[in-house]
Amino acid sequence: MARKTLRTSYISTVISISLVLFMIGTLGVLVLHARKISNYVKENIQLSVMLLPDATLDDISKLMKTLEKSEYIKSTTYITKDEAAAQLKADLGEDFVGFLGYNPLLGSIDVKLKAQYADMESVNALKTQISVFSAVKEVYYQQSLIDMINKNMRTLGLVILGFSGLLFFIAAALINNTIRLSLYSRRLLIKSMKLVGATRGFIRRPFVVGGIMQGFYGATIANVLLAVLLYFSRKEIPDLVEIQDYNMILSLMGGVLAAGVFIAGISTYFAVNKYLRRNTQDLY
Repeated sequence: MARKTLRTSYISTVISISLVLFMIGTLGVLVLHARKISNYVKENIQLSVMLLPDATLDDISKLMKTLEKSEYIKSTTYITKDEAAAQLKADLGEDFVGFLGYNPLLGSIDVKLKAQYADMESVNALKTQISVFSAVKEVYYQQSLIDMINKNMRTLGLVILGFSGLLFFIAAALINNTIRLSLYSRRLLIKSMKLVGATRGFIRRPFVVGGIMQGFYGATIANVLLAVLLYFSRKEIPDLVEIQDYNMILSLMGGVLAAGVFIAGISTYFAVNKYLRRNTQDLY
């Protein structure tokens, strides 16, 4: 019965540690990918360069080559007036060209910016550069959207960092309390070993090693759960493939493993010391 109770306590401690570390790992994925997510969102900000009706293919080709050489721009896509009409027809569900008798839309070039230039100062500078071309009628972009994205990304970054620090503190406290509770049932054994002359180092060693192994097993389970979560996230949200960095994920899993071993080992060390310092009557 004692062995069964000890085994149950050991398993419950490992499970508790693994669940806490899994939460840390999940948040760690968000923290490590926060910049990539921010860049991904910013690089999907789009400027539309509206072309004049009489713009020639040569003029458009020269304009696109100039845009592709710009340090501000990540990619460009030329959309003819017929392609624009087909897209609008698909969106509206009606053949407006047949109704009007002509295509009123203009050809355009969709421009996507590099993440570091997705701010109003850079966008305004780029707009000025593009507007001087003779084939350009207008450069259109949503100023409010750019401002909102930059503001929200900064706020989100600060919130994630603050929440990460708080969660790590809570996780360390939970693991520490779990370890202390698991050692509570063996407090009399610890004191008995001291009373028969065992040194503190001799008494601590097996408990600390056991605590480190609990942390290792818990972290391993947490990493497996994290890998499963990332796998199913990729299946449900295919766009995540573009922002996932496997080196960062492996580093995170290594960090989870190190955190589990370190926190469990340190918590066990101090918990054993606590019972070694107490008087026998205080243990009851």
